[in-house]
Amino acid sequence: MEPEETACPITKGEKILVAVDGSEFTDTIVDQAISMGRICNSVIVAISVIPFFSDYISSAAQLEEELSKNTRKLLEKVKGRIEKENIECETLVRIDEQPHEPIVQEARKRNVDLIVMGTRGMTGLKRVLMGSVAQKVIGHAPCPVMVVPV
Repeated sequence: MEPEETACPITKGEKILVAVDGSEFTDTIVDQAISMGRICNSVIVAISVIPFFSDYISSAAQLEEELSKNTRKLLEKVKGRIEKENIECETLVRIDEQPHEPIVQEARKRNVDLIVMGTRGMTGLKRVLMGSVAQKVIGHAPCPVMVVPV
């Protein structure tokens, strides 16, 4: 008996944007993007947004460079995992005070069919910030958003 082929659950599924932040949940989020990418025969674009707080970063160019360097390393690891699954992958690093904006902008610019991102059940300010990023992406995205509960 041959394995049953799973149909892509999204309309086109040609491009998936996966948003990662380097947290302990990154692997889980990337796994979901890989699963969808495999089913839908998609190209995956991995994005990471560095929160930019102009009052602080403008006086700390070295800190900004270090954050960018670490983020590029993270995305190279993500790209390696995705390409190991024979899925084409592109990476993007963006810096913004409002992390949801570059995610939505890139989804629109690249005609993405699905955004995959996570939300974390943390306490305090981190929970508020992460929850608000996911909510804002959902509210402004030009395509469906899969929020991975982590």
